[in-house]
Amino acid sequence: MGKITKYLNQLTVGNVFDSPEIIEKYSVDQSALRVKPKFVAFPESTDDIRKLLKFFNQLASKDIKVAVTARGTGLGEGGAALTNGVVISTEKLNHLLEIDSRERLVRVQSGITLHELNTALSVSGLTIPIDGCNERTIGGLISENFKGQCSKKYGGLYAYVERIEIVLTNGECLQTERLKKYALAKRAAEKTTEGEIYRKTVKLVKENADLIDKLSKNNKDQSGYPMLAQAPRRETMDLMPLFFGAEGTLGIISEVILRAVPIKKRPERVVATFKEVEDALNYAKAIEPLKPRRLDLFDLKIIMEARESGKNLDGVIKKLEDGFVVFANFDDRPATCIKRIKAMRDKFSHSARFIYESVNDRPTLNEFENALENYLGYVKNGERVPILTNFYLPNENIANFLQDLTILEKKLNLKVELYGSIGSSIYNLRPKFNLEDKEFNKRATMFLRAGAFIINRQGGKLAGGTPEGRLKAVVTNTEMLEPEKKMYTKLKEIFDSNDILSPDIKLGTSSKFTLTHFRSENRTSVIV
Repeated sequence: MGKITKYLNQLTVGNVFDSPEIIEKYSVDQSALRVKPKFVAFPESTDDIRKLLKFFNQLASKDIKVAVTARGTGLGEGGAALTNGVVISTEKLNHLLEIDSRERLVRVQSGITLHELNTALSVSGLTIPIDGCNERTIGGLISENFKGQCSKKYGGLYAYVERIEIVLTNGECLQTERLKKYALAKRAAEKTTEGEIYRKTVKLVKENADLIDKLSKNNKDQSGYPMLAQAPRRETMDLMPLFFGAEGTLGIISEVILRAVPIKKRPERVVATFKEVEDALNYAKAIEPLKPRRLDLFDLKIIMEARESGKNLDGVIKKLEDGFVVFANFDDRPATCIKRIKAMRDKFSHSARFIYESVNDRPTLNEFENALENYLGYVKNGERVPILTNFYLPNENIANFLQDLTILEKKLNLKVELYGSIGSSIYNLRPKFNLEDKEFNKRATMFLRAGAFIINRQGGKLAGGTPEGRLKAVVTNTEMLEPEKKMYTKLKEIFDSNDILSPDIKLGTSSKFTLTHFRSENRTSVIV
């Protein structure tokens, strides 16, 4: 154990480690990258985080810079939870601190997972209606501005967060709130770090008002600081939106207050299989007025692969070798919604196959919902690497995108299946790579750049669903216009003048560093 580690263990209640076993564990996340930290800290309180940040900020003031990266469960796919400095893990900050059932408010530490939170809320008949991220921490979901599979109907996590507590780089805490004109002027006049942040942020917003307004009209890109436009509103200011999509580069989230909603009945499901993607999309458009909780699209080959591993999915496939599957579920008047779908059945191709929620078909529907996990997680001699995931693609351009994708498959000798959410227009491509192959780095880089090209060509955005992290930044940083990059750089400097908070992700990403830090071994398990 080194001198710095010993000192930090004396300074904090929680533990700090530099042992090879722990360093190795925190060198990877769900991305395809490997970056070894020098230290891993496990704070047990906000005060521990304050002391850690203050220490490393003071070092940076003396030109000894150690990068600091916050990490939740490490399930991010962009490499943002990796660093060659110190990882501050929030896994012990996982407590529900307070709940007000009448007002439907709950205060939690940032390391609590959505599953843990919703389990506790369910006792009071409440929930946070975000799908597809149960094992992620609340702090991590805020950092990625996570929206989820039912965001079309219920919005993303941002819609449910009231306030957050942030630990700044100098160890001070900032509690967000929307300040009206007088209170904002008073706060900005204070000779404190918080006052300076408000003062400089207000100035930055005023100086870039036209650019911010322009960016707010194109809200499909999560790169940079995508929620900046939400901070000012009619002569008021709330710093909270800045941290949605910031990926830990402005401060470390320690506590969160959320507003829950009543739990609805268990959704009822419908699976529909089509030969042509145009038919699948026309069907999805027809049922959108029924306001499904989820509306997802899958390449049929994903389901076929799951069937080959033993899943009973014959009822979904029904002799088709190619095609697309639309999955929908309904939590508002589900019986009525399914009845209406049955009534419009004749409008679609006779080859289309429909499976509705029923006692007999429930096992098949359950296995269908597990098919994606099976597809992603059980790969021999390789791994379905998350290089092009969570990108925005206009639904009307999917057919053209698939044509481009066919050309890309032939060029790179890859098999690529599209899946994602029609409701939110966020999609994924997860081809199989063998990370132990010496050509993996080269092939993965080609796939990233070529895939990003066809996404842009069809009106999409690479960082449409999640921020750029390390991997997507290789492309997004070259595409970002200089005025936008300059504005975001100034915002980062306001909160982190010594540039210690994840300095090598987002705008600070080095393409050379990222692309030479791909893992060289296949993962044995994948968490979806």
